[in-house]
Amino acid sequence: MVPLEKLAQITERFEFLEASMADGRGDIAALGKEYSDLRPVVAEIAEYRQLLDDIAATEAMLHDPEMAELAADELPLLKARLPEVEGTLRVALLPRDAADAGSAILEIRPGTGGEEAALFAGDLLRMYQRYAETRGWRFEIIEESLTELGGVKEVVANVQGNGVFARLKYESGVHRVQRVPTTESGGRIHTSAATVAVLPEAQDVDIHIDANDIRIDTMRASGAGGQHVNTTDSAVRITHIPSGIVVTSSEKSQHRNREIAMNVLRARLYDAERNRIDGERSADRKSQVGSGDRSERIRTYNFPQGRMSDHRINLTLYKLDQVMQGDLDEIIDALISDDQATMLAEMGV
Repeated sequence: MVPLEKLAQITERFEFLEASMADGRGDIAALGKEYSDLRPVVAEIAEYRQLLDDIAATEAMLHDPEMAELAADELPLLKARLPEVEGTLRVALLPRDAADAGSAILEIRPGTGGEEAALFAGDLLRMYQRYAETRGWRFEIIEESLTELGGVKEVVANVQGNGVFARLKYESGVHRVQRVPTTESGGRIHTSAATVAVLPEAQDVDIHIDANDIRIDTMRASGAGGQHVNTTDSAVRITHIPSGIVVTSSEKSQHRNREIAMNVLRARLYDAERNRIDGERSADRKSQVGSGDRSERIRTYNFPQGRMSDHRINLTLYKLDQVMQGDLDEIIDALISDDQATMLAEMGV
């Protein structure tokens, strides 16, 4: 059973926030955000408490000769609902990642495997583009470098929408592919890989960048593929001197390139800071789910068998065609459930 004392404290806090906002006391914006975050939790608490009250009232009715038969029929139904309602409440009580509600920066790069790895990186890019479409998110490529065969050397995209990071963060890691490359004449299956990095989009309030810590250079855009090539010195490269992080953007507008590059730089610095804090809090937790660790293989796409395997949760699906078309919800939902179960076990909620 969830501790009722804890539930009462949350409800009291919610009522205090509501009264403070009505009276215009305090920082209305901050109060409003906390109020908004607590509202779904309080709704789950109310449903849970109501169910407990209904069970207690029905049990009392068993001692009433006129109501005992009705109560005996109703009580099992009410008790059967309890595990589900309690489970939903436990999940609602888990701490929320502040970045979950926002947008994300998606970066894809080929790993081992040469041209085939670059082609697979392009396949992953299209997979995420299609997934974004199904979710109603905006998918904007802000930097792209292609190979002569149309593979991806590197791509950086901004994925905007509600709850983007909450779902895409589980994609960070090494994605392995097993298939016969189009460049292979002998029909042999090759193994190659691509690396995906998903960074929470940082706002000015999340990370402050000192103007003295950056160097901004303008240059002529160039690169394979021609998509962002132009003939003016509009491309922007920003170097963050303390960390050594370098970000470039090659759109047609120099002003827009500065904005894009700063956005990506903030996201990378924010991600680095989050990883540092997470490492201090749980140095011994090596689970890929939720850790943002991009150094380990997380998933294998086996084309000859039509199989996708996620190694973090031992999930295997034989519908690779649908997955590559952006059908990722079943995988991501399973990863979220596993992550929640891990947190519940750790917290003892």
